[in-house]
Formats: sequence, C-alpha cells, structure tokens
Amino acid sequence: MNTWDNLRYRLATFSIAEKLILINALCFVLPMLLNTVFFLLKIPSGAYMNWLQLSPNFETFITRPWTLISYSFIHSGFFHLLWNMLLLFYSGRLLLNLFPNRIFINNYFLGVITGGLVFILSYALFPVFKGIYPPMIGASAGVMAVFIFICTYTPEQEIRVLFFNVKLKYLGLVFFFLDVIQIPYGNAGGHLAHIGGAILGFFYARQLTNGRDIGSGFERVWKSLFFKKQLKTVYKAQGKPKSNKVKNDSVDRQKKIDTILDKISKSGYDSLSKDEKDFLFKSGKE
Repeated sequence: MNTWDNLRYRLATFSIAEKLILINALCFVLPMLLNTVFFLLKIPSGAYMNWLQLSPNFETFITRPWTLISYSFIHSGFFHLLWNMLLLFYSGRLLLNLFPNRIFINNYFLGVITGGLVFILSYALFPVFKGIYPPMIGASAGVMAVFIFICTYTPEQEIRVLFFNVKLKYLGLVFFFLDVIQIPYGNAGGHLAHIGGAILGFFYARQLTNGRDIGSGFERVWKSLFFKKQLKTVYKAQGKPKSNKVKNDSVDRQKKIDTILDKISKSGYDSLSKDEKDFLFKSGKE
C-alpha cells in the first residue's frame, strides 16, 4: 500500500467527528495561504472573510444567509481552534459510542444554527448592543451542543479530569455557567451563542430520551441537499415471505439497546460490561 492509498484508508476510517475536525483545521490553514498569495499580488487580503463570518446586523445577514453555518468553520487563532476541536473530539467520541452519525450531524449543526440565531437576536433585542455589529466566527456553539447533549443524556457517566473522576452532569453545568457569568467581560455575543448551542444540545437529549428526534426534519433537509436518491428496482424472488423470526430478532435487539441505554442513564457508561459496550457500539454503526 503506497502513501496515497494509506492516507485514503486512514481518512476512510475517521469518525464523522474526526472528519469535521479535519475540515476545520483545513479551513484554518487555507486562509493563511490565501493571504500570502494576496500579499504577493498586492491584493487586499481578508475581504473574503466578510462573506463567511456571521454579522449580527440583520440587513447584512439576509444578503448572506449561508453565514449561519459558514461562520462555524472559521477561527480567530490557533488556540481558539485547538480548544474547540479537543472538546469536540472527546464529546463526539462519547456521543458516537451511543448513536449513529446522523444524530451527531443533526446535533452539531443545529447547535451552530441555534447559536447563530441567538447571536443575531441578542444584538437586536438587548440595549447594550445597540449600534455595534461585531461579526462572529468559531465552532463553539456546535461544540457546546454536542458536549451538553452527552452530559444530559448520560449525566451519571464519569470521566477523568486531571486527578479526579467527575460526572458529566457537573461538567456540563460548569461550562454552561462559565459562559453565563463571562458575558459582561468580553465576547458577549460569542458567549450568548455558546448558550444557544448548549440549550439546543440539552433539549435534543431530553427529547431523544422521550423517543422524539427533533433533528429528523433537519436531517431530511441536509440529506436531500447532499445525497441524491438512487432509485433502484429490486426484484424479489418468488417464495415465502420473511419469517416472523426476523421481526422478532429486530424487536429483541431494540429491547436490548433500550435496556443498555437505561443502564447508562442510571449508572453511567462505565457500568456496562465489555459485551454490552461492544453490542452498543456495533448497533450505533448500523
């Protein structure tokens, strides 16, 4: 296997969270390369960023509606990118151990959209922002949505933080209230967007626990945009219909998944046996 084939194989085995992290890293590097080219050609650099970052000015936003998502792929500096991607990597891994890729995608991008809308509405409603329209960039709203989602769905699960084990529900509360209390001290719009993403993640997890996927409508939209339906004619051989055994196996499988998820909710992910973890992981990939 040559280097190119090896690289393609590695990319193919990335999780959806890791692929998203890679895209964010590329979006961080490419503008720097473009700026170098613009500098050498004496072209004003950075003007194109106005077409990617999210403006709180509604009149500007309605002429650039795509910025409600594109802003999340732009970061102001290396540590801004690093912190977001580290949190996305760990929280995304926890989420993908339990759910298929579509739940991650729905949760992340609905968090980005919700955070962006909260940002715009905040500048329209709160007097403190009157007359100022700083743009917003960064994936934090989407990252917070994923993080708070998993903190809400498996609140009793413990993870290692330095020398201590901490339950996810406590970490989620700390992150949320840190954003709340930092609003008066700078980047107020950004912190409000984080709160918007966190609320989306919390609500998504609570509704999913009750058997309702609030991202299903959004899922139909992005699938219709990015995945063309392949119409195939399937010819079934004549014979007996599928036996009830197949249906019963499917029901039993779902019951087992529900039992495992209940156990996680009550006692945390670490309370599962190895067989239960393997079963849940394989089920989530199907």
